[in-house]
Amino acid sequence: MTINLRPGGTVMFTGDSITDSGRLDSEHGLGFGYPLLVAGEWGLRHPDRPVTWLNSAIAGHKVMDLEPRWQTDVLDARPDVVSILVGINDVGWHSYDPDGHVIPAEDYAAGYDRLLAPLAEAGADLILVEPFLLPVSGLVQVVHSRLGVEERRKWRADLDPKIQAVRELAHKYGAHLLAADGLFAGLAATTGPEYWAEDGVHPTLAGHAALATAWLRLVA
Repeated sequence: MTINLRPGGTVMFTGDSITDSGRLDSEHGLGFGYPLLVAGEWGLRHPDRPVTWLNSAIAGHKVMDLEPRWQTDVLDARPDVVSILVGINDVGWHSYDPDGHVIPAEDYAAGYDRLLAPLAEAGADLILVEPFLLPVSGLVQVVHSRLGVEERRKWRADLDPKIQAVRELAHKYGAHLLAADGLFAGLAATTGPEYWAEDGVHPTLAGHAALATAWLRLVA
């Protein structure tokens, strides 16, 4: 069953850099990635059903970073729909930040659960986007570090249980799941992964379009 976006409703996107996508540098505050593409396509299709689109994502954020700002940046906006994509920084933090540490899947899941509980209580519709990682080749610049294939294999091993946690939380809360990891794996099988995300994490324009198209299938 799809989510019905009502006229005058509010949709909130939040998470990390993939969703942030330069939002503070954009006039509309949506950034230049999939949230903007979603809003634009919705407006084209449904001029009779205007929706307020918000983006509160911040680059580099993990679940633990979302928690202290959740009330101000998300709950206080009283959104009808909340779309969350967070997790890749929960996987790689320790490999590029000297102050970082490994975040167990259990801690990630527990923190994510605390984010979802008040939204469910408020009756918001939820869209949970799986974190994803594409198997690009060579060295990749991450903050001030250059990470090779072996390090990203470790990311993959750490990511899989966190993806499973998102799936379980979607089931627990009756949320819509956007299976982005599988989506990109399927797309990359014919084009190669770099076409969709040059560094394996941040989508290209085509990658953002793929996310937006999949997201729009969840609403009506």
